[in-house]
Amino acid sequence: MTNEYAYDPIKLDVPREFSFTENLNYLSRASNECLYEIHNQKVYKAIPLGNRTPIIEISANQDQSLRMAYIGNEVPLDSSEHKAVQHYIRDWFDLDTDLSPFYELAHRDPLLHDAVHAYSGLRIMGIPDLFEALSWGIIGQQINLTYAYTLKRRLVEQFGKQLICEDRSYWIYPTAEDIAALSIQDLQQLRMTERKCEYLIQTAQLIANKQLTKEMLLGAGGCKQAEEMLTQIRGIGPWTANYVLMRCLRMPSAFPIDDVGLHNAVRHVLASDRKPTKSELRAMSVNWSGWEAYATFYLWRYLY
Repeated sequence: MTNEYAYDPIKLDVPREFSFTENLNYLSRASNECLYEIHNQKVYKAIPLGNRTPIIEISANQDQSLRMAYIGNEVPLDSSEHKAVQHYIRDWFDLDTDLSPFYELAHRDPLLHDAVHAYSGLRIMGIPDLFEALSWGIIGQQINLTYAYTLKRRLVEQFGKQLICEDRSYWIYPTAEDIAALSIQDLQQLRMTERKCEYLIQTAQLIANKQLTKEMLLGAGGCKQAEEMLTQIRGIGPWTANYVLMRCLRMPSAFPIDDVGLHNAVRHVLASDRKPTKSELRAMSVNWSGWEAYATFYLWRYLY
């Protein structure tokens, strides 16, 4: 059974602490991104739903709510698929997190008060798929962000899925099953290190075999327990684990304290001639308890 309204634009309500413009600015920072397109203040993205891949257009209504429309001429979605698309968008933009407690503490914090004023409404833009989040963390290890995006594009264009709609290409990230079936030599053609190839394939195999799922991590008992589960996996250290907990599992207390970008952002805010030590950063962040992920994300915003 299909919905007769499946291709009508849909209004998605947003929380008060939300700005489409700020989140669009974040999405626009990567010129080599391959999983969505931005044109005329609208975001276009293909949403993987098992056997269906609708393509959506997201923009802002005058009241700052989100307007979501389907594009293309596919058979309309059924009600469960339609709800899954809306859930994906809400997860991607983190629309169901109440940021008022974070804003309250941030306005009193010397490192954060200017950031939450300047970038009010910014959300942690998510990576809803666990394999995509983990592999993006692995790909980005010990290289600059520009080259990480280059490697990601090579991976997606070689092993992902391409759709053509209205003369534009849309890409779907390869699944864990896609990568689990590859050899190291298959991935090395992308000019990734042998070790990263090993990590990607082994992580893909864990997910493909249902030995690692979002449900397992969410049910681990908390952020630290989920971090411990992830760091047991070869190639995933504390930084990658916390990055995934931030952007995929939506754990607000995830804290990639060793992140170089975070250190540079703190140095910028303090107008210091050196980056903070780890112990100094721990002391500075004592009042962020429970919101370390958002504090980090807002400080990162100074870097672009």
